[in-house]
Amino acid sequence: MTSIKDVAKHAGVAISTVSKVLNNYPNISEATREKVNKAVEELNFVPNSVAAALSSKNAGRVALMIDLNVKTQAIDEMAMRYISGAITKAMELNLDVITVFVFMFQDKTTEELIRYLQSQSISGIIIYGAAEDDLVLQELIASKKFKCVCVDQNYVGDGISSVTIDHKKAQYEVAKKLIEESQAKKILYISGYEKSYVTRSRLQGIKEAALENDVELIIKDADFLEEKAEEVAMQYGRDVDAIVCASDLMALGAQSAMKELHLEKPICGFDGISLMGYVGQGIYTIGQNFSQISAIAMEELHRLMMDEKGQIIEVEYSLIRN
Repeated sequence: MTSIKDVAKHAGVAISTVSKVLNNYPNISEATREKVNKAVEELNFVPNSVAAALSSKNAGRVALMIDLNVKTQAIDEMAMRYISGAITKAMELNLDVITVFVFMFQDKTTEELIRYLQSQSISGIIIYGAAEDDLVLQELIASKKFKCVCVDQNYVGDGISSVTIDHKKAQYEVAKKLIEESQAKKILYISGYEKSYVTRSRLQGIKEAALENDVELIIKDADFLEEKAEEVAMQYGRDVDAIVCASDLMALGAQSAMKELHLEKPICGFDGISLMGYVGQGIYTIGQNFSQISAIAMEELHRLMMDEKGQIIEVEYSLIRN
């Protein structure tokens, strides 16, 4: 079995240096870090603590990987509900849980992230809303080092499942409701982040609703950001009859813009966050039970950890007025 001493010799560094790299100590040069990581990979080295965890029958530690939205003051109702639902279900299943946030690993390679998770004895991961251009997360999923459940994706494979709602249908239904009630003929659609599965699905829904109702559609991206949505609405909101937003936070931004412009325009959102009930006019939105979605994801991860096949699970949603 390869030892830490073998890694140190292969990399041409001290044993203590290898230990510091494996434990993500600061003040290690990139050149040294790369040498050690290369030696670890070439020798297929697994730290003792990880080897012990992998060889035991206790494979019940899972990680929640959440992309926390730190660019809004509504920090972050969806994430907190996800965490609550997952932890509650994990306790029922006798699973241990850690929570990590995507921004913590922005400067890490896939190999470094995998080693970190292995050092924490992680057997399975729930990943919430991984963007397609987040190569580290995409490579983490593809590595199959861990059982994975992806929330708001359509991945399925060996050891990989997804839990989602029908975003296309949901966007179609809420947009159609707004169009029918407002009799709008020209709509501004404020879209989300273009590299996400939910954005593409919701775009299909709004296009279908506009086509069926003979509505002119202006589509602008705002990356799911409240402030950017406000800027888009300020620029294009005057010349439309209604505004459809691909998230409630962007609907808040659109409402702020209309207030500043002294205009009243019908607006709808997507997500059903409770904050919408306390601000401005009531809007139509898509209600999602994020705690339930996360609990279902935890149950599915537990099933995968029993070596069951991956699948896509579609969860119910509701059209509500907040």
